[in-house]
Amino acid sequence: MPAYATNMRMKFPIVALAFEMVTIILFAVFVVYDDGKREEHGGHGGHGGHVAPSNETNLELVRMDLYPMFQDVHVMIFIGFGFLMTFLKRYGFSSVGINLLLAAFGLQWGLLMQGIWGMDGGKIKINIFKIINADFSTATVLISFGAVLGKTSPVQLLIMTLMEITIFSLNEHLVAEILHANDVGASMIIHAFGAYFGLAVARVLYRPGLRNGHDNDGSVYHSDLFAMIGTVFLWMFWPSFNSAIAEPGMDQFTAVINTYLSLAACVLSAYALSSLVEHKGKLDMVHIQNATLAGGVAVGTCADMSIGPFGAMLIGTVAGIISTLGFKYLSPVLASNLGIQDTCGVHNLHGMPGVLGGLAGIVAVALGKKKGGKAAMQAAALASSLGFALVGGAVTGLIMKLPFWGQPPDQNCYDDSLYWEVPEEEEEHEESLAHTDHSKNKAEP
Repeated sequence: MPAYATNMRMKFPIVALAFEMVTIILFAVFVVYDDGKREEHGGHGGHGGHVAPSNETNLELVRMDLYPMFQDVHVMIFIGFGFLMTFLKRYGFSSVGINLLLAAFGLQWGLLMQGIWGMDGGKIKINIFKIINADFSTATVLISFGAVLGKTSPVQLLIMTLMEITIFSLNEHLVAEILHANDVGASMIIHAFGAYFGLAVARVLYRPGLRNGHDNDGSVYHSDLFAMIGTVFLWMFWPSFNSAIAEPGMDQFTAVINTYLSLAACVLSAYALSSLVEHKGKLDMVHIQNATLAGGVAVGTCADMSIGPFGAMLIGTVAGIISTLGFKYLSPVLASNLGIQDTCGVHNLHGMPGVLGGLAGIVAVALGKKKGGKAAMQAAALASSLGFALVGGAVTGLIMKLPFWGQPPDQNCYDDSLYWEVPEEEEEHEESLAHTDHSKNKAEP
């Protein structure tokens, strides 16, 4: 077994503060408030030749009307994703706490990496629209975090955040500005990308010692209840996630309605399939926590397209089915045959539904449901997202695998106590319960 240097006293503060100081310096040099003024460019809305600066303030560019949707997305990032991962019985501190850490750094780094492609006068101008997009870039990291949950150190995860958002911004620019593909709810560029990036990292960080499972890789009654808090928050606010950057008016309205209906239909199919595949028709909380959200993922690409209410419901129904079947049958195959230990099942919630969303977008555009769209560009966008994710994830995994980042040994995986101060009364309570159960068993005839 390799030696693990898990003491974080020096390496974590150094890495975290170094990342933050570099970010602050870059903000000082390049980032300003958006004042609504723009450099005018000829012919291409900011992508053609430079003509002359405009001193007129366009308040529409600041878009404070987007603030409620920004708050909805913010809730999803910090509460929804954080609590969704608290299902592990001894990893709740890390699920919520490290989620906060990665999101806080990721949104800063995302503003820089995404802002590079739209600089105005050599500056990145921050507005509500851009901080929504920065939250979106952070979502990719939190999806990938789910694939390696419990098996990585905070330092490794900060490095993954830095790498993933940088690679994500490259793919996003390619998809949106070069291919001109439609992906308003980001089924491809966030969900599929984040899932397969995380799976590639998980494969590189494969641990043979966890092949037969781990005592802490499971839930208890109260941890599953906490995870349902995340599910409900994500489910409620997903229409804002899919519609936040849509064109105001009919497109945004359509995105809200399509997401709303897709999510509702998804719940029914996920519950039905869970009962169908489980013992005596019982419901599995893993399916309910995750597969019920797959409709929001899958409808994302064509959320603002005129696919009809029934079309959105059909996408949601199919997403709920494939997600539930993935948790039941595919996850064990990935772990045993391919060495992909996907802790949260992100392949089933984000990966496959994200690909389904990309395919639905190709079909919808081919049927003329999006004016000016091209099916070939939609297909290229899906391929690009998967390619960047797999290659970028593998490279990132190799960097994270270096032995000095403080990764936990196999026996300490899925346990908060390695990186957190855990209250002693919690441990004493668990020992007391174990002693009580032991006494009861001895007393029984």
